[in-house]
Amino acid sequence: MQDDPKTLVSTDWLEAHLKDPDLRILDASMPPVGSGPEAQGTAKAAFDQEHIPGARFFDIDDVSDHRSDLPHMAPSVEKFMSRLRAMGVGDGHQVVIYDWQGLFSAARVWWLFRLMGQTNVAVLDGGLPKWKAEGRALEDMPPVIRDRHMTVRVQNHLVRDATQVSSASKLRDHEIIDARAAARFRGEVAEPREGLRSGHIPGSKNVPFGDLLNADGTMKDAENLRATFDSAGVDLGKPAITTCGSGVTAAILCLAMERLGKTDYSLYDGSWVEWGAFPTLPIATGEE
Repeated sequence: MQDDPKTLVSTDWLEAHLKDPDLRILDASMPPVGSGPEAQGTAKAAFDQEHIPGARFFDIDDVSDHRSDLPHMAPSVEKFMSRLRAMGVGDGHQVVIYDWQGLFSAARVWWLFRLMGQTNVAVLDGGLPKWKAEGRALEDMPPVIRDRHMTVRVQNHLVRDATQVSSASKLRDHEIIDARAAARFRGEVAEPREGLRSGHIPGSKNVPFGDLLNADGTMKDAENLRATFDSAGVDLGKPAITTCGSGVTAAILCLAMERLGKTDYSLYDGSWVEWGAFPTLPIATGEE
């Protein structure tokens, strides 16, 4: 793969830059969707036991909008800035994000940084599983934190709400791309969160996020990424809105499009946990 400190970097790249004074590494691991209350805190506990040297833990549920009933919605500028300052992350830093599943929740935090106007941020390709499989260094020591100011300029074009997605669904002027598994998209199985209808946003296309990844959890190369979107009927010439269950894996679609040089994408932050809960919003099932 081609290392790009604005999208995706390899384990080789990260190991070579571990000593860089302006490098900041974030562990953005989170429990799988649908995990019960007993899973809360497991990602942080695993981080405390072992992590890539110098890493800080980024709690996606903490760095979110707690005024919303929806899970891990994008936080206010003030909250994002204060939490990142407490992690010692600010202007001038190169940020690399990883998670314990390979390439999962790290992409959500990458998108969140982009939303806040920070572009020197990349996801570690293959994440912690690849790093460990290659026998690279781990530690259990907390990092030394020094505050640094972060300048935030919100990029509102990167996020969409239900009203905007509803309009796009009716006008068909955007490609709405759903990252959930095919059975969930078609409405053949129940959603992992209770109380949600099954199906998808009318007019949306299905690109399960796993289809963008290799067997080892790394992202496919540009040629295969493009082929995956093409096979799903996605017209990459149109602006795109990504969606999923709760706005996490939709960010993997955004990352893949950024790797292809496509920048006219946005993420539906409420995703299916919002759309599927409102009986007045239309749904489709099957392949329609």
